[in-house]
Amino acid sequence: MTEVDFYILSEDSSDARQSFACRLTDKAFKQGRRVYIHTADEASAKHLDQLLWDFRPQSFLPHCLASSTADEPIVIGCSDSPGNHSDVLINLALQVPDFVGRFERVTEVVTQAPEIREPLRQSARYYKDRGYPVKFNKL
Repeated sequence: MTEVDFYILSEDSSDARQSFACRLTDKAFKQGRRVYIHTADEASAKHLDQLLWDFRPQSFLPHCLASSTADEPIVIGCSDSPGNHSDVLINLALQVPDFVGRFERVTEVVTQAPEIREPLRQSARYYKDRGYPVKFNKL
């Protein structure tokens, strides 16, 4: 069954969410996991693509946008399909995607900004109501 982790950050900026998503992606990649990062829109996906290039100059995170034909272990997209990914989902959209159940692990990143915190509270209820094991990690 899909395991869901919420990481609750003390910051309130959207940049904090994306920066933390880069850290999670780096960790998952080092563990040999395949990661799909789901964003709200194409502009957010492109911004995160650039952040992953610049994240840590000493490390390389092989990634691509979902619109690419490349098959990288890290894919960033905003569509209704994560392609062939089913290992780790980092959801940066503010609603639960329909394909969430196909992933082994799902990560939601919460900041203290009300426009982020409130929709993700609803996401937590969604997961709990459907019986997903949910874990909250305060950072």
